Amino acid sequence: MASGSYPRGYLMTSIAKTIVRLREEHRDAQKQVQKLEEAISILEQLTRSGGATVHATAGRRAKRKLSAAGRRRISLAQKARWAKIRQLNKAA
Repeated sequence: MASGSYPRGYLMTSIAKTIVRLREEHRDAQKQVQKLEEAISILEQLTRSGGATVHATAGRRAKRKLSAAGRRRISLAQKARWAKIRQLNKAA
């Protein structure tokens, strides 16, 4: 056998294995492309619908409403705090 030569049929077997491997990689790449297209599609749907989905709102609390009486109490308490600060500033 000469230097650099391969046994009979070796090259064809190697090419056949390479073709099989390339086809497997091609199939895997197609699956990856399909997954990416699905992800893009979902994101596009979210942006078109304003982004409100069951999953996006699942962790959020319902918006609380404050009664007029509650707002008034908070307002009076804050006014009292500011009045106290003004008195301290005048005394100083």
